[in-house]
Amino acid sequence: MVDFKELSSLQIDALKEIGNIGAGNAATALAQMINTKIDMNVPQINILAFGDVPELVGGADNYAVGIYLNVTGEAATNILFLMEVEKGCSLVDMLMGRSPGSTQPENLSDLDISAMMEVGNIISATYLNALSMFTQLSFTPSVPALAIDMAGAILGAILAEYGQVGDSVLLLDTLFKKDDQDVVGHFFLLPEPGALDTILSALGVNF
Repeated sequence: MVDFKELSSLQIDALKEIGNIGAGNAATALAQMINTKIDMNVPQINILAFGDVPELVGGADNYAVGIYLNVTGEAATNILFLMEVEKGCSLVDMLMGRSPGSTQPENLSDLDISAMMEVGNIISATYLNALSMFTQLSFTPSVPALAIDMAGAILGAILAEYGQVGDSVLLLDTLFKKDDQDVVGHFFLLPEPGALDTILSALGVNF
């Protein structure tokens, strides 16, 4: 069974290209939703240990926004979109056309939270659509769940609800850019056992 740590540069490039196509489609969907242009791309792709994920958002005790989806189908997987809560607020400002710094963690409204959830939903859907297009596999995402909590608590909740995931995860950093504003979020693919083999085989790079 293939592990992310064993991926070749060709396999990583294939997954990154799918990420960039998904990001481009997500940018188009977001532009239609908010009637203004937002550029998105995947500047880098990394493989890291599941336990190291909190360090990307300042540590396990730092507050973050996590949007999680369970994906069923021919290659069952899990998706997590994670960002520091302050960056989540910056993304809301970008989406809502507000001045940078207008949205703060203590004044997040239901509308703000819905906007963040919709971003996670759009990114996940467009990535899965791109993955499906390249692999001809079917993927059915769940309704997204959103949590604003300490990063360690968010990851602990994922393990508690869905059981053990792989030791390593695929990270696609996702850059949102509008005018002079930049926000980076962290998009994770957490395949269930055997799913990565299925995906790589369908891509024709399982060697």
